[in-house]
Amino acid sequence: MLIGELARRTAVSTRLLRYYEEQGLLRPQRDALGYRSYADDAPEQVQHIRYLLAAGLSTEDIRGLLPCAIGKVTKTIESCDATLRIIESRYSELDNKIAELERQRALLTEERAAIRDGMPATH
Repeated sequence: MLIGELARRTAVSTRLLRYYEEQGLLRPQRDALGYRSYADDAPEQVQHIRYLLAAGLSTEDIRGLLPCAIGKVTKTIESCDATLRIIESRYSELDNKIAELERQRALLTEERAAIRDGMPATH
């Protein structure tokens, strides 16, 4: 299928599909005229990429995971050397972000309470 058809079937813009190709996430074939031609399972590949992006993985992470997903167009990735390292790294980053957000929330809670009480917050 051509890029326009893939865009219609996945509700993903052709611009974004080209970006995925630039990032090494999609690998279309080129026909004699140079048009991109996608395999029948390309819509599932695009949905898998979208799922992994929604899970917070970067395109670099996904590119690292794809060799472990060859032939597998599902929401799971088989274990290979890179998969656990990539997932654990992102998980750790999320834990750090959550801790920072909780710290910021506590400071804002303290500030809000002080404002409501008409007293300066203690810093």
